[in-house]
Amino acid sequence: MMTFAVSFLPTHSFFQGDDLTMSVHRILMERMAEARQLLERAEALACSRKDGVQGGPKLCSKLKAELKFLQKVELGKVSVKESHLQSTNLTHLKAVIESAESLGDVVSLLHVFNYRDRAGEKQCLVVDVVANSGHTWVKAIGRKAEALHSIWVGRGQYGDKSIIEQAEDYLEASKQQLVQYSNPHIVFAFYNSVSSPMADRLKEMGLSVRGDIVAVNSMMDLVEEAGENLSDSEEDLEEPLCVTKVDRSTIVASVAFPTDVKVDFCNRVNLDITTLITFVSAVSHGGCDYIFKEKVLTEQAAQEREESVLPKLQAFMKGKELFACQSAVKDFQAILDTLGGQGERDRAQKLLQRISVVPDQPSEYALRLEASAKINTRSITIFGTGDTLKAITMTANSGFVRAAGNQGVKFSVFIHQPRALTESKEPTAAPLPKHDASS
Repeated sequence: MMTFAVSFLPTHSFFQGDDLTMSVHRILMERMAEARQLLERAEALACSRKDGVQGGPKLCSKLKAELKFLQKVELGKVSVKESHLQSTNLTHLKAVIESAESLGDVVSLLHVFNYRDRAGEKQCLVVDVVANSGHTWVKAIGRKAEALHSIWVGRGQYGDKSIIEQAEDYLEASKQQLVQYSNPHIVFAFYNSVSSPMADRLKEMGLSVRGDIVAVNSMMDLVEEAGENLSDSEEDLEEPLCVTKVDRSTIVASVAFPTDVKVDFCNRVNLDITTLITFVSAVSHGGCDYIFKEKVLTEQAAQEREESVLPKLQAFMKGKELFACQSAVKDFQAILDTLGGQGERDRAQKLLQRISVVPDQPSEYALRLEASAKINTRSITIFGTGDTLKAITMTANSGFVRAAGNQGVKFSVFIHQPRALTESKEPTAAPLPKHDASS
């Protein structure tokens, strides 16, 4: 496409110009309409989870910046080339949004992961979409197959990194960002096609490919036709026919997002003291219609009336092996003996029969932690034993998880709201009136 500089006039002046100016104006209007539509979709994505999608505001900010720039162009405050309007950041942002809309349980957008490359140097990687509870990473690619293929075969501009090289970065980073002790599954989503050889190479590397896979033709005929004009040095090339060209008209396959990404979900669960207490608490078993003398217990009762915690715990534990280390069980039983009512003790006895109690065996990874206000030896032992077992630790101790993360130690956890033992507190609590209890 021929490029040319255009000094934009205010909107009302466009229709007084030549056909080329009106053509650019039409493209500008289309881009602005697209930006507004994408912003609406991004805002919907950002609030698609109860607690919001991490990175959602960042995606919206990028779209607002694009729209603001286009509005400046419309007002004649910025001079641009037509080609700039044809290839704006909207292409990539649209690919990110469409990828996120095609997947379930999107937890993050434009997420930055830190990792070390093979040389040990610190690097950061922006993953466009993190979905499937963190088990799936998606790179959304809006560039055309022709450009991607040219870079791969060495015909790109200096400094261009090929998709295959980017895939290597993704693989290296994913090895250092385990989710439930497994590498995230990587999907490269192509919104302007990908050449068949590149798709095959990505699959060989263990990635999934989404999009139209198009054929690549050897330029053999062109070379033969020009054979008489080849110099001696050109005739001596070992692979003179390696020159290839993308044939967009021939679609080899159209691949949708994997509907069933195979993920090695962890089948082991390590129960923290807070989870053991929550599971047997009277509040979790219907005793939430009280105003307790203790403010924290009243707050937990109100939370339970709003949303019961037990169904979530039971759903997560279903079909999994349950473990608890000796320190967790010992301290749990000591708390029961001091504060537990008879119903809570009975439930605890049944629960412990379902659990394999194992010796304390904190991992070396957990033992890196330095003690602080939020990090004590008991928690290091419990979470570290879960790490040794390669189990997900269920806990309400979010403070420890955050503090450990701040020290660079990230555990695989399932965090839930806390519930205390309250049965022995019920006699001194004020029952809620029936209409309040049911509301």
